[in-house]
Amino acid sequence: MTDTSVTMYTTSWCGWCERANALLRSRGIDTWTEIDVDALPGGKTELLERTGGETVPQIYIGDRKVGGFDDLEALDRAGELESALGM
Repeated sequence: MTDTSVTMYTTSWCGWCERANALLRSRGIDTWTEIDVDALPGGKTELLERTGGETVPQIYIGDRKVGGFDDLEALDRAGELESALGM
């Protein structure tokens, strides 16, 4: 079975993170793992090691790196988000 769980690296002050949250909710997704890189000890290190970058949001569906909000929105506009989420 394909892992369709969503993991998002965020910060509490990130407007793009809030937009990503809103987009997921609008597609009926109400559960995901959110990692606040400012609140989690070692969070910024984990973000850098997993994503290779320092910007948020960084979104994963299972092991697939989606990218940031623009990438998530593009996936949605292309009609591919729901299938990536196993819907």
